[in-house]
Parts: sequence; C-alpha cells; structure tokens
Amino acid sequence: MKPIMAKPQLGYSKAKRKFEDRSRVLEKKIEETAKLQEVTQEVMESLVLETGFHEAFNDLRAAENELIEWSHMTMTHEKTYRDNKQAIDDMYAKLGTDPQMRTRIIQLAMRVR
Repeated sequence: MKPIMAKPQLGYSKAKRKFEDRSRVLEKKIEETAKLQEVTQEVMESLVLETGFHEAFNDLRAAENELIEWSHMTMTHEKTYRDNKQAIDDMYAKLGTDPQMRTRIIQLAMRVR
C-alpha cells in the first residue's frame, strides 16, 4: 500500500520527476550539440530554455519552498517541536545560507506522515 502524502509532498515529487526528466533531455541535447559545434554560453542558455530545464528548475524550487513551509507549520503541532523550538527554528532559519540544511529539511519533510 502506498503511503498517503500531503499536497506539498505530492507537488514536490512531481516537480522533482519533471526536473530530472528535463535534466536528462538537456544532457542529451548538449551531447548532440557538442558533436556539431562548440557549446558556448549562448548555446547553453538556448538549450536550457529549449528543453524546458529552466522552467522545471523554477517549478522545483517553488515546490521545495512550499514543502518546507508546510513541514514547518505541520511540525509546530508536535510535542518534539515544542520541546526543541529554538533548535528547530534555527534549522529553518539557515535554509537560505546552508544548502545542506535545506536538503536535510526537504528529506525530513518528505517523511512526515
């Protein structure tokens, strides 16, 4: 039986799959293009837009932000949060400056049931 996921978790999963798919398409396009011409910054920018990678990245980032916000709000109802409020709030405060913390929080948010 599949676990029941919240809307932000589903949105993140969908955005992540789309990003991974667009990433594979972009890699393939880069390989094909490199056989025909030098891949300059302009060519790369064109490929990023053409393959939908840029849009997928933006969608993923928005889904991550929604998931993080949801997990923080959900967590406030837990006894563990009330017991460790300052430490947990400090973790969330580091999101903008610590990519590893962001990754950890996203992974933890995907485990919330």
